[in-house]
Amino acid sequence: MLDANLKTQLQGHFEKLTETVEIVASVDGGDKSREMLELLHDLQDLSPKFRLSESTDDAHRKPSFSLGRPDGAIDIRFSGIPMGHEFTSLVLALLQVGGVAPKLDPELIEQVKNVEGEFRFETFISLSCHNCPEVVQALNVMALLNPNIHVEMIDGGVFQEEVEKRGIMTVPCTLLNGQAFASGRMGVEDILAKIDTGASAREAAKLNEREPYDVLIVGGGPAGASAAIYAARKGIRTGVVAERFGGQVQDTMGIENFISVKETQGPKLAAELEAHVDSYGVDVMNLQRAKSLVRGDDMIEIKLESGAALRAKSVVISTGARWREMNVPGEKEYRNKGVAYCPHCDGPLFKGKRVAVIGGGNSGVEAAIDLAGLVEHVTLIEFDSQLRADAVLQRKLHSLPNVGVIVSAQSTEVTGDGSKVNGLTYKDRISNEVKHIELEGIFVQIGLVPNTEWLKGTLELSNRGEIVIDAKGQTSIPGVFAAGDVTTVPYKQIVIAMGEGSKAALSAFDYLIRLPVPVAKAA
Repeated sequence: MLDANLKTQLQGHFEKLTETVEIVASVDGGDKSREMLELLHDLQDLSPKFRLSESTDDAHRKPSFSLGRPDGAIDIRFSGIPMGHEFTSLVLALLQVGGVAPKLDPELIEQVKNVEGEFRFETFISLSCHNCPEVVQALNVMALLNPNIHVEMIDGGVFQEEVEKRGIMTVPCTLLNGQAFASGRMGVEDILAKIDTGASAREAAKLNEREPYDVLIVGGGPAGASAAIYAARKGIRTGVVAERFGGQVQDTMGIENFISVKETQGPKLAAELEAHVDSYGVDVMNLQRAKSLVRGDDMIEIKLESGAALRAKSVVISTGARWREMNVPGEKEYRNKGVAYCPHCDGPLFKGKRVAVIGGGNSGVEAAIDLAGLVEHVTLIEFDSQLRADAVLQRKLHSLPNVGVIVSAQSTEVTGDGSKVNGLTYKDRISNEVKHIELEGIFVQIGLVPNTEWLKGTLELSNRGEIVIDAKGQTSIPGVFAAGDVTTVPYKQIVIAMGEGSKAALSAFDYLIRLPVPVAKAA
């Protein structure tokens, strides 16, 4: 199943193993079980530390396999065949169970070890989901460190009946002890914040003790990372406070227009940004959401949702933007129950079904093309009288036999049966006739909305909610600058955000060096 070149690479990695890895397969007579066993036998041949056996226990999903040590203290299970994006999760798990230490902050390691309680996590994934591996890998590490944490990755494509029965309509979808826990991308810090009671208060207390910063960047996307690097290179005290480092880039699959890099993926770029920022010793405070900004006489204070407050002489706001919602009845009720925003992640869950894509720009048309290879039929809904996507994308779209396009259509309601989506109601903007399409999934791709709700009434915003800035990134408040998708700068692109972030940091430095020097008091 694995080609010779990959086997050679893996063999080199597995030479680092110091512990025996017990691989126990639960199989039946099906094709998927045979395919999984072929993968496991290939892996077994690559290291004498791997010990493969089969189990007759009917308690587990088939096909699946567990990874552990002879003492039974580790409980990590893969249900399905972890190839695609999840192959890395499998290799990392084999290395870590085999004795290679996970790359995790020592404080986080101690926190995981000390979490009390019994935790059984199930994470439903799709092999094409680029957000899923982070969740799987984070949980695997936690199970490695704490014997009371049990984890299982479940491929929704293999266990589709269970997915439908349990109403799983988005990935990654994580259950804890049989109950809904979270959906979407999560790291170890995110999971700990939810299961370690008191962690938020402890972290807030630590943040309150921070000394004031020369520059504090609020937001950790491309603009924020760029601002942090440029500020730190000036030798001034720099901090970054972010809800999620990497921002929306974490949810972007293919990036092919980042100059000098022919092709990359969002999660990879986000990891490289964070590593670059860390190399300058920037104080990064992750998983923190800004609540308000207060301008004092000599300091600017950023208050956080956690209750903490950070002070700085200057601030760069780079909180980015998020997917715009339709804001129609039923959308919120059926979010993750048929209403989705990531076709790459959730598309495989709608295999053989009828779906709609809302939005006729590049994102919408690309989503429709992507989904057409998976689902029975795609209906593209566009408010305008014509699609706005690039001509080459439109030609590709119209060449597909299972795609329909409806223009001049105003979506008015998402309908469902109480547990999942069953259709979309829209108004024909030409005839004013109200129509309904029977569907099982709706993918919303209608642009972005800036993350500025916390700033309303504080500084000047445009009628779109964007922060109004001048050519230097200065906002309406002295000492407060802004950069990236959250501002009025046109064209929301990664490369533009990075340039704007560096410009805002240079402007902040220019502001700092022109501040009056305090007059020393006479002895």
